[in-house]
Amino acid sequence: MTIAEAKSISARIGLSPSRAKGQNFLVDQNIIDRIIKSADLGKAETVLEVGPGFGVLTRELVKEAGQVVAVELDKKLFDFLQKELGQNKNLKLLNADILKNDPGAMGLSAFGYRVVANLPYNITSFFLRRFLESPTKPREMMLMVQKEVAQRLMAKPGKNNLLSLSVQFYGESQILFEVKKESFWPEPQVDSAVIKIKLKKDLPEIDAKYFFRVLRVGFSAKRKQLQNNLAAGFCLKNSKIREILAAIGLEEKIRAQELALDKWLNLANQLKDQILLK
Repeated sequence: MTIAEAKSISARIGLSPSRAKGQNFLVDQNIIDRIIKSADLGKAETVLEVGPGFGVLTRELVKEAGQVVAVELDKKLFDFLQKELGQNKNLKLLNADILKNDPGAMGLSAFGYRVVANLPYNITSFFLRRFLESPTKPREMMLMVQKEVAQRLMAKPGKNNLLSLSVQFYGESQILFEVKKESFWPEPQVDSAVIKIKLKKDLPEIDAKYFFRVLRVGFSAKRKQLQNNLAAGFCLKNSKIREILAAIGLEEKIRAQELALDKWLNLANQLKDQILLK
């Protein structure tokens, strides 16, 4: 699809692309081909696409996958997709908010589908949280996100953050390739990247809700030392926190972003007894 074609369709269906809705449409066929090649889909597979827009990626997905479930929030785009692609028997189009609908209700099963999507920028963090934590998780997610978000997701100890640790807890991730902003219409202000997250079936043996509570407290004040954040957040003495940090081989002046996932898991397990004793 060319920019001229995208503009023509928008005029025909009365659509004014909304920045608030993250409506930046992929119009670069080379990038679409790279996504499809990287996905390496099979006829037995089910794919969930989020925000299909004009259906440029959808057209290719239905050729490669056994079933495609495409969820579009915008009613004008949904009606356009129904008219253009509704004849495909292996395509299920839904006019819905992906953040308010459980994958199970769409006929999807845990680890029985993959996500391939050019995500609206404004829902990336919410989408990741919902699908990483969902009881109906996908087996894998291939997502187009802002380049800066992709870099945050891939952060390592020293630059770790809540988002990167969440992804590390639930899966393994990598950046596949970058995408220039000129590949979209309207052109966004930043470049993008296509990432892949392979989700784990076997998660760390710890209550996830409790673990992420510890993470949020640990990152509550980024410039402060971890011991101060934990002491304030859990109403414990700094001396007790320093004792726990030393026991797992961490310096007392360490900051939250410096800890690897395994150290966070160890720390959370050590803290649990202290919190329960209160």
